[in-house]
Amino acid sequence: MFGNYFYNESLRRMTIAFGQIFNNIQIKRKDSSNNVVQSIRVPLAYGPKEKFLVRLDQQPSLNNREFAITLPRLGFEISGINYDASRKLTRVQKFKRVKTSAEGKIMDYNYMPVPYNISFNLYSFTATAEGGLQIIEQILPFFQPDYTVTINAIPSLNIKRDVPIVLNQIQYEDSYTSDFTRRRAVIYTMGFTAKTYLFGPASTQKVIKEVQSDIYTGTDGDETREERIIVVPDPTSADADDDFGFTTTIQTFNDGKNYNPTTDSDE
Repeated sequence: MFGNYFYNESLRRMTIAFGQIFNNIQIKRKDSSNNVVQSIRVPLAYGPKEKFLVRLDQQPSLNNREFAITLPRLGFEISGINYDASRKLTRVQKFKRVKTSAEGKIMDYNYMPVPYNISFNLYSFTATAEGGLQIIEQILPFFQPDYTVTINAIPSLNIKRDVPIVLNQIQYEDSYTSDFTRRRAVIYTMGFTAKTYLFGPASTQKVIKEVQSDIYTGTDGDETREERIIVVPDPTSADADDDFGFTTTIQTFNDGKNYNPTTDSDE
């Protein structure tokens, strides 16, 4: 089980989908006559809050090629991953997709996914209080308290999942009270939870064209085979992705023999 490599990119797709929600936030600056003099699309990047705070105070020099970042700025990161038992699904159900290979029709399948809550923190950095208010007002109305995105979870099986993203909390911070050598930054930290699912490794099997079941009566050690039930598709030439019915054949026995699956015969 463990040690067999697989990578469905589930967390990567969830992270990209979360970032794209906030990828077109804008700030507009107006003059005294309420005319728009500047429109800024707020840059978005993945990274921890501390990285942005350090870059805010970065001072360029001949020996230092790192320059302070410009504001406004948005940043986000994954802050936690937790199993959600309240959304657990039955394990036996499968997602299936039939495809054609060199050996004929085969079926790819994957079992039901495991529910996990992915915690994200979104950071808004602005130089003014007005800029920060513009950003959060373009975000908050869409979360009541959740906003749903559709994730293409497993493209090979055409599995798409609707993932609600819940806004949990908002924190405010203003570095204006710091010393005069530090740049002012108005910071909003918004905590989100994405209720997503993680899939295990996909498997492949040939299409089953016949099912056989032998029925026995009696007690342990003294069983007697009574019937054999055989189910085949109707027509027998049907493939897994065709529209077809089934033909059921029932055979009775009184010969004391048993079916040997290795030799495919009664012995």
